[in-house]
Amino acid sequence: MWNDSARAQKIMRERQNLEAAVKACRELQTGLDDNIGMIALGEEEGDEEVVTEAENAIKKLRKEAARRELEALLSGEADANDAYLEVHSGAGGTESQDWAQMLLRMYLRWAERRGFKAEVLETSAGEEAGIKSAIIQIRGANAYGWAKTESGVHRLVRISPFDSSARRHTSFASVWVYPVIDENIDIEIEEKDVRIDTYRASGAGGQHVNTTDSAVRITHIPTNIVVQCQSQRSQHKNRATAWDMLRARLYEAELQKREEEAQEQAAAKTEIGWGHQIRSYVLQPYQLVKDLRTNVENTNPQAVLDGDIDGFLEASLAHRVGS
Repeated sequence: MWNDSARAQKIMRERQNLEAAVKACRELQTGLDDNIGMIALGEEEGDEEVVTEAENAIKKLRKEAARRELEALLSGEADANDAYLEVHSGAGGTESQDWAQMLLRMYLRWAERRGFKAEVLETSAGEEAGIKSAIIQIRGANAYGWAKTESGVHRLVRISPFDSSARRHTSFASVWVYPVIDENIDIEIEEKDVRIDTYRASGAGGQHVNTTDSAVRITHIPTNIVVQCQSQRSQHKNRATAWDMLRARLYEAELQKREEEAQEQAAAKTEIGWGHQIRSYVLQPYQLVKDLRTNVENTNPQAVLDGDIDGFLEASLAHRVGS
């Protein structure tokens, strides 16, 4: 342990996750016992308000128990790992690029709400507004397991803020989630199979970032997988992160071969447009977010865009486990 800091960190993280799981179970049991006692006491003294309050508390505990039960089913090979999440704008220029930025913000807010740590590794700004693409890394217990069902095309319907005629527009953006792999997973990459390019980082970042070739792009020629990173001022650090991302993408591609559902997700990403979306976000003429796989709906799009997407994630995971 003392001589291998990476292994020590991994074990300590596993310990923290187990402690959190045990603590959650004990809190559920204590809460249930306490509220059952409150109901018995309220009925004995004829206090309906106490009984109602305890019953409502038990209903909340039931929902929390269901969520914990679902979390316990995250037993996929990489479900416990951290995750990379990519957002790409579809056809449509500024409209889709603005929508891609809205999605990026949604996932950053979701990660914050769950207590995860999210770091933006790469962004490609749009010409007028929004982003063409972005990559973030989400760190936390079961980050990949929770986020993996978000891969697919997301559709937005709204009155365009960029249209002087105030017409309704439909925009598309795609999301792609893959796991951060452990260092002990051996992914062989031959030097002849990759092309490494360096370039100047774009956007804000200080004088150094914008005047040196610190950003790194790696292309895996056999699979045409491209990863890039410009989050650090050091080209060396960006190169190391890009290599980690490439190994993760290749590992995830191997997982796809063994998982039918992952193959279906990949097929659903072949085109960022009509007929391939997993979720619709309608802001006009009515307000509704609907997941097209589970039919789960939310009539508060603003809350969803502020990161309140757990209902969709839980339904998608339950559907995936059930099937």
